[in-house]
Amino acid sequence: MTVRQGALCLTLLIFLLSGCADKQQGEVLSETRLLLDTFCTITIHGNVNMDMLDEAFELCAELEALFSITMEGSDIWRINFAGGGPVTVDPGTIELITAGLEFSGLSDGMFDITIGRLSRLWDFGSGESFVPSGFEIEEALKTVDFAQVHIDGNTVQLTMPHEQPHIDGGDNRYAWLDLGAIAKGYIGDRIAELLIKHGVSGALIDLGGDVVTIGSRPDGTPWRIAVKKPFGSMNEYLGVLEVTGVSVISSGTYERRFEIDGKNYHHILDPNTGMPAISDVISATVVTGSALSGEGLSTIAILLGSERASEIFEKAPGFIGAVLVLESGKVLRFGDVMFVTQGEGKREK
Repeated sequence: MTVRQGALCLTLLIFLLSGCADKQQGEVLSETRLLLDTFCTITIHGNVNMDMLDEAFELCAELEALFSITMEGSDIWRINFAGGGPVTVDPGTIELITAGLEFSGLSDGMFDITIGRLSRLWDFGSGESFVPSGFEIEEALKTVDFAQVHIDGNTVQLTMPHEQPHIDGGDNRYAWLDLGAIAKGYIGDRIAELLIKHGVSGALIDLGGDVVTIGSRPDGTPWRIAVKKPFGSMNEYLGVLEVTGVSVISSGTYERRFEIDGKNYHHILDPNTGMPAISDVISATVVTGSALSGEGLSTIAILLGSERASEIFEKAPGFIGAVLVLESGKVLRFGDVMFVTQGEGKREK
């Protein structure tokens, strides 16, 4: 599933249980499983049991089977291969597509969920390093147009954005959906809802570096989540966010990438050029009440740059704060977040 993989290059280093003291009550359970093409870890504490973890991971797998662009039979796969015909899908798929269209509007089309043919063309998840030809990119770009996504109840239909002939003609003229930029956020939110329903008062859900927290750590202190240093080693980080009951989502040009002749090619694609997006932001970590919102906003920050991102942050529902790292190395902070910087352990808001 192209849901921003990077299993061994996590954007966030999570300080789960360090410093837990005598206030710890109840049992702490944690398990890691391979889902969403990454390592997913769920940690819960208090009055908990393994059935809760099993159910949470089962929900993750069920939603992956709906949203995957590569899994044959998924809702997204069926929409993409319907040749423009209407497809009835799960209500959760409708929710996610609707959210994606809202982000498209918020970003003036720079965030576009019909980028599927383009993202599959680059195929950053394959581990291969190659740049598609200009002709291939041009043909894929002809199908990118979020205005061609039509929802009617639980039915989704993709109309044809252009009449120009394509490489193979036929169904290749229709867009493909790719919800990878926001799917993990939606899944994280759904898992959190499930755990809260079961009475879990403290949890950390880490879906390959996209983090959702419930309550605090077992000792009552905030969860501590490190913001990785872009292009640094696995253990290098700029500082630590201290959070309670919120989501921390990060996007960057240093994940799912390759270099050719010293040039960095990353997975966040510009729907206007078909090439990796270029802006002054190379890393965006967003703190929100909703992981889905954080996913969209962090990607938009990379696509649009710091100035436009700051304007969008101000009007985005559920936005709490953000830490942006610019190409110059400068770190910008927005909103109300507790950010403990490296070195002197200085707290900044």
